[in-house]
Amino acid sequence: MIHLRGASLVLADRMVGPGTLVVDHGDIVDVRPDEAGTGPDVRDLHGCWIVPGFIDVHVHGVESHDTLDPGAPIETIARRLPRYGVTGFCPTTVACSPSDLDKVCGAIRRLRATPPAGAARVLPAHLESNFISPEFRGAQPLTCLRLPPAAGHAAEGGEAGGAYSGADVRAAIGKWEAEVGIVTLAPELDGATALVRDLVSHGHRVSLGHSGAGFEAAQAGIDAGARHATHLFNRMPPLHHREPGLVGAVLSRDEVSAEIVCDGYHVHPAMVRSAIAAKTPARTMAITDGTGGSGLPVGSHASLGGRRITVREAAFLDDGTLAGSVLTMDRAFRFLARNLGLPLVDVARMCATTPADALGLERQGRIAPGMLADFVVLDGDLRVRETWVGGERVFAAGN
Repeated sequence: MIHLRGASLVLADRMVGPGTLVVDHGDIVDVRPDEAGTGPDVRDLHGCWIVPGFIDVHVHGVESHDTLDPGAPIETIARRLPRYGVTGFCPTTVACSPSDLDKVCGAIRRLRATPPAGAARVLPAHLESNFISPEFRGAQPLTCLRLPPAAGHAAEGGEAGGAYSGADVRAAIGKWEAEVGIVTLAPELDGATALVRDLVSHGHRVSLGHSGAGFEAAQAGIDAGARHATHLFNRMPPLHHREPGLVGAVLSRDEVSAEIVCDGYHVHPAMVRSAIAAKTPARTMAITDGTGGSGLPVGSHASLGGRRITVREAAFLDDGTLAGSVLTMDRAFRFLARNLGLPLVDVARMCATTPADALGLERQGRIAPGMLADFVVLDGDLRVRETWVGGERVFAAGN
């Protein structure tokens, strides 16, 4: 039994500090508003914060590794993310072929069956899928885009009768139901509403994004069962007071949780604050949309779905297209706490609790008895000092 003593504990509804967190056999067994505990398994963490482990539901890669790289990139990413406070993540793909989906989902199945030591938990994938708008695709490869299979033909700009069809992509997803968590799609596409219902009926979480949907089309997608929005504000039309569009639909529907890239570049801080005010922290998820450029210095190169990206304020393709971020979850936490001045309880909710709730992870995302001992120790500057997964310290600064 391990006693972590003296830190301020960030709970779901309040802060306790200094207090003691007691861990036994991978679980949190006690949270005490005191500094009790003596013996060899007592750790003194005065001046620190203990927060629930960060859960990133939208991350393509980190430190030169992308989920679609050759080899075993997802395991490598899982081992690298704990230094940024991540204890669980959804490996995220750009639009790709069924064979690539097979590779990614096969790796996820293996890693979930036999979790690697010293790594973040590998959660079901987030597919920024083939069923998105060509006009709002961003860095998604145009030749991979398809209409939902019920529409029976390729998306505008793709190749009908090409290497694979929308039906093939849906069939690939169907092979890996337990390994596919979130599927991003554009609700205005022909056949999208039926696809939303189909995916939801098979246990997937449908997210609206990379979309030019108007308000009515977005509402139809939500009515069909979509409960998630992919990087709100990015790759969708701007909010307009006469045509609220997808942004307005997401902000006005309480059942939808919204991702926001919290780097201060993708979304202006004032708009981040406004979205949180509209959705509340209980329906707002901090994400990185991180790429292989995350954790690398400015000027470095990495890849996204096989295409080269360059690290600047964010990640960019060689043609200048914005291609995700270079953000990490520890920086997202500090952005919300320092730049926006949000209470740490709200910041922890957005970085851990709300993502866990959205994914149905009943024993993750909170500091409380009975929860898995997945947590982060932050120093006084809110930098990661230690990361714990299942009661094991998997990262310690300076080691």
